[in-house]
Amino acid sequence: MARQHLQVETVILGAGAAGLMCAAHAGAAGRRVLVVDHARAPGEKIRISGGGRCNFTNLNVKPQCFLSDNAHFAKSALSRYTQHDFIALVERYGIAYHEKTRGQLFCDDSARLIVDMLCAEMARAGAELRLQTRIDGVAKTEGGFSLDLDGQEGAYGVACRNLVVATGGKSIPKMGATGFGYRLAEQFGLAVTETRPGLVPLTFGEDVMADFRPLAGVAADVAVTCGAARFEEAMLFTHRGLSGPAILQISSYWREKMPIAVALLPGADPFEVLRERRRQDGRKAIASVLADLLPKRLALHMADRLGLAGNIGDMSDRKLSALAQALNGWELHPAGSEGYRTAEVTLGGVDTAALNSRTMEAKAVPGLYFIGEVVDVTGWLGGYNFQWAWSSGRAAGTAIAGERSA
Repeated sequence: MARQHLQVETVILGAGAAGLMCAAHAGAAGRRVLVVDHARAPGEKIRISGGGRCNFTNLNVKPQCFLSDNAHFAKSALSRYTQHDFIALVERYGIAYHEKTRGQLFCDDSARLIVDMLCAEMARAGAELRLQTRIDGVAKTEGGFSLDLDGQEGAYGVACRNLVVATGGKSIPKMGATGFGYRLAEQFGLAVTETRPGLVPLTFGEDVMADFRPLAGVAADVAVTCGAARFEEAMLFTHRGLSGPAILQISSYWREKMPIAVALLPGADPFEVLRERRRQDGRKAIASVLADLLPKRLALHMADRLGLAGNIGDMSDRKLSALAQALNGWELHPAGSEGYRTAEVTLGGVDTAALNSRTMEAKAVPGLYFIGEVVDVTGWLGGYNFQWAWSSGRAAGTAIAGERSA
């Protein structure tokens, strides 16, 4: 039997957030769009995100919430398809949602509603989805691109004018994440910036972990600083090191051998707080005073680590000042991170210098597009990376469909 050959306008590699969004727009002009993925179901990362509720965007999205070698690259796509545009789509489908903290928007019910919405939009545009499909080869042709695919229908070839790479990054490999998109970019001569795990727990050497292990499970609201970056959110002690939103955020800015500074009483002047407690509760043990200000286990740990004993009333201003500095200037030296296994995103990716910021098309390879996590654009924790997927996917999709709307 002769091998099947398909002719389509556009092939989108990856049925994740960016790929599905792109398909919904690329097929809007009635052109044939094929979306392929090796997974058994579309939008798997959407489905598991936010504890199964999908933190689908953030009310506070702005360009400075994204990391990239080119800080300006994301501005075009983000401004032409904003968080409010995606919220309007969610509302049009009657999906109930709520703001949790810091502008983070979650579904009231299952994240599957977002996947179903995107699949419905894609189907409405006439795009076709083929899952459990392996990509055996991609090549440039005179008229566009040719692909060798192997799916449930068997092995077949596809010819297309446009090829969109929406294969994500290396994070969460248990879901099938690979560096395929980066290899494809390099195949076509595009540079790829250094990639590393982002939004990931930090680990420490055995000397530090010997102190931290008794604190496993303790959470505290802190401010964590690394270089010029500072995040004031919750921090969680684990059996492997530190996690929680504040640590995940700072991990994207941390590099090997850099220290991080933890303020245990953010937003307060700890010296003045301690002086007031000395005036009010002079006969109270300093460890008990700290337990009023911090989680008890953490307070006892700090008192023991700093060799604090006696009542707060017996401490001089000099000693209170030293304690205040220890509380809000706790310097730690991570040994590493938990890596891609638990990282929520991949930092780095396809160099934005090679892409058109309005269309996401490769400047030197007409018809080749890169969108979503595979690009060197990484957002903060809290819905920012999904918004980049929506915005970059829509940018490529509308460009392919020939739309020029703002």
